[in-house]
Amino acid sequence: MPNGHPSLYASITTLALLLLSLEKCEPRYHYHKHHSSSPKFNSGNQISLPPASAPAEPPSMSKDINTTRSEHRVFDVRSYGAIGDGSSNDAQAFRAAWKAACTANSSVILVPSDGVFMVTSTIFSGPCRPGLVLQIDGVVMPPDGPANWPAADSKKQWLVFYRVNNMILQGGGTIEGKGQDWGLTEAHYPGLATALRFFMSYNVTVGRLRIRNSPQFHIKFDGCEGVHIEGLSISSPSFSPNTDGIHIENTKSVGIYDSIISNGDDCISIGPGCSNVDIANVTCGPSHGISIGSLGVHNSQACVTNVKVRNARIRDSDNGLRIKTWQGGTGSVSGISFEDIAMENVRNCIIVDQYYCLSKQCLNQTSAVWVTDVAYSNIKGTYDVRSAPVHFACSDTVACTNITMSEVELLPHEGEMVDDPFCWNAYGVLETLTIPPIYCLQEGQPQSLALEDIPAMGCS
Repeated sequence: MPNGHPSLYASITTLALLLLSLEKCEPRYHYHKHHSSSPKFNSGNQISLPPASAPAEPPSMSKDINTTRSEHRVFDVRSYGAIGDGSSNDAQAFRAAWKAACTANSSVILVPSDGVFMVTSTIFSGPCRPGLVLQIDGVVMPPDGPANWPAADSKKQWLVFYRVNNMILQGGGTIEGKGQDWGLTEAHYPGLATALRFFMSYNVTVGRLRIRNSPQFHIKFDGCEGVHIEGLSISSPSFSPNTDGIHIENTKSVGIYDSIISNGDDCISIGPGCSNVDIANVTCGPSHGISIGSLGVHNSQACVTNVKVRNARIRDSDNGLRIKTWQGGTGSVSGISFEDIAMENVRNCIIVDQYYCLSKQCLNQTSAVWVTDVAYSNIKGTYDVRSAPVHFACSDTVACTNITMSEVELLPHEGEMVDDPFCWNAYGVLETLTIPPIYCLQEGQPQSLALEDIPAMGCS
């Protein structure tokens, strides 16, 4: 890391070495016969070094985290009855360790590296004392498929952190969701489980973990503020539906850095109510790309503002940079910046879809989420010729405005160039020549756009 962007995890690594005296090792994967090797977090996997500052300021570490062992307490889940043999239910031991650590200052809950811990659906509730660290060095996994979950357990979420503040979740281990045991379609089990969920939590740091094969979303933040994510490795099969890598909604001040995500749905999805989101040095693919939305479903209001995506790589994906909204919604998407993005064999590299629909039964509606102030800069690479690389399908009544494009150069991965980008009611400016040419983007502002008449709004 450059001097201007110190890693948040240097102090945590030191903690693990000083306090726990653990031998660094890779977790064993005997629970999964067809496991493939995971990517290593080194400079060779990064697109470029992160910049010196970010609009979403990460939560600060406890200043005592790197001091002597006498100032910390370690709560080993085995001390509370966890077996770690991959078949015994260790949920009660995890809950007991959490309850004890939650009441102590600067505590570390340790999941040892030599165990495979089966944990049923659990809610870890706060608030807790400052400086809580959950150190996962081993493997944590749920029971084998929903039929084996206790009848009283929610099958919509697995590990939930509720009202936790100033917490760190990290380690060299793996959270294995065993999604293959749930079937491949949501129709089999409506409301599949999200592996990790943070709800109504503040100043949360998550990093240096592997999250695998979630039945649905891998990690979700809802109603949170002050979220820092760094160095995650997330993976599930490309054919696994609705397995978003990182999903945020109603969440503010988020930083997502230096992570590798491959899955069957959105690499990163940004839902309604999000603001001040900074994403850098992320590699996506195979996936459905980085998405804002979907927004405005069931005629709802959606507000998303100040999102910056930079120094990212998207490969072998169905979408690249996507904004998707339903007809009939209200609100706005504004202050969006995509810069320094490398594409490799991506369909729909740049797409705004204001006619998003999951069936053929959606009706045309006049109201729409307003998309404005969206900038694309230095977007280069190759696209899948089955779709035009640029697609702006904006609302008939609420045009997309202030779209700016600079140094957009997209060439076919294979086959002939598709040189007819699609634009509908989209307004903006080309600051440089683009490949392919995007002459369909209209200049200026639409005459019919009267801001005071747009039902936006409500977005502050």
